Amino acid sequence: MFGALLRFFRERAEMTQEALGAYVKYSKSQVAMVERGERAPKGQFVEIADDVLGAQGALLAAAKEPKVKGFASWFEAYVAEEAQATAIHMYATLLIPGLLQSEAYAKAIFSCQSCPPKENALVEARLAARLERQRVLRRKPAPLVSFVLEEATLSRPLGGPQTLKEQLLHMLDVSRLHNVELQVMPHARQTHAGLDGPLILLETIQHRQLAFLEGQGHGFFVTEQPDVGHLFGKYGTLRAQAMTPDESADHIEQVARNL
Repeated sequence: MFGALLRFFRERAEMTQEALGAYVKYSKSQVAMVERGERAPKGQFVEIADDVLGAQGALLAAAKEPKVKGFASWFEAYVAEEAQATAIHMYATLLIPGLLQSEAYAKAIFSCQSCPPKENALVEARLAARLERQRVLRRKPAPLVSFVLEEATLSRPLGGPQTLKEQLLHMLDVSRLHNVELQVMPHARQTHAGLDGPLILLETIQHRQLAFLEGQGHGFFVTEQPDVGHLFGKYGTLRAQAMTPDESADHIEQVARNL
């Protein structure tokens, strides 16, 4: 909200981001980040901007209690659908997905996603939102939840070996929930249905099927047939190609013991 208001007053004053940055000692890109809500205004930014843009105290009032968003704007629609879904299915390729992440592992993920660097307040908000989002696994009525994880996700030591070990044990605890199934895709497979990348599938309370694809800070829904049906079929093949849930649990336990 503050960023949108800042942009309104800047454009009303017919001032460029670069020109405003000269007043507040920010670069053009830093001003743009504030306007997009990706960076909180620091120092005398608010006071100076309110004065030079003629906001008459509006920016001062808006900045009193800035609320940092827990999710990226492009992800909010997905989270809303996930929270009410009757079934959630995820195929992960590079890291253990957010619904399965321990707090320490999640912090390590955010430290890797640092281009551009994120403010501490944003990191804390995103972390809290991610952990809160995991409550869907224990929601009543419970959704049916399944995961297929590439074997490489179990050995990538994000946060260090101890963090990874704790993450694997945490993941095993989650997999013991009656509504959760976890499978590992062996690295040695010679045929593979998931070469196009990670995938999330949802079934809604209205009995609709949705697919969500994400990457490099963006994501989008696939809602139309036959595309959604093809993606559900692909996920079914992935589950058939992966280790069984019992085999997967034994494998994860073995990896954890070796750390």
